[in-house]
Amino acid sequence: MITQPHYIAIPKSGSGPGVVILHSCWGLNAFFKVLCNCLAEAGFVALAPDLYNGKVASTVEAARKLRAQATASRREPAYKTLMAVINSLSRHETVTTPDVAVAGFSMGGHWALWLAQRPDLPIGATAVFYAARNGDFTRSNSSFLFHFAENDEWVSAASVRKLKKSLDLSGRSASYYDYPGTGHWFFESDRSEAFHPEA
Repeated sequence: MITQPHYIAIPKSGSGPGVVILHSCWGLNAFFKVLCNCLAEAGFVALAPDLYNGKVASTVEAARKLRAQATASRREPAYKTLMAVINSLSRHETVTTPDVAVAGFSMGGHWALWLAQRPDLPIGATAVFYAARNGDFTRSNSSFLFHFAENDEWVSAASVRKLKKSLDLSGRSASYYDYPGTGHWFFESDRSEAFHPEA
């Protein structure tokens, strides 16, 4: 049973592989719910945990405050919440595969990479949008897919190099895509200043 506030979209067939969507610093806004719906139309059971308990931000300053408030008021550490969500989705009655995928965006991408390092979690695939986090992936069970912006003030080239080195050493399968003319949040259609529909 998933106790964390969340949004879930289930295919019309009633079942499918599981995907956990980890929202960026804005919170679980309409974009991430629409993304879950799109994944459900493609046959996946898509679940997005709400780390801000219903609150959303529209400016960077508000997002920073919201993230800090959520951390300060949390009953348990965020990593424990996310681990519980992943384990619960893998056992959900509508999910047809023992492992789930995790897709993380910016802040959520940081969490996705931390979670993917844990061999005790049923994560078979990890997709990351504009985030990089170094670590030890040698015991990971996941394959990896990365989407990077060409001009990203939030993700340094050095952090990407360290991430790639870590994954090379781990022997895990990893694919990297860079999108010309893009900046941070380029995939999120509600970020008018950053959204890049061609990418």
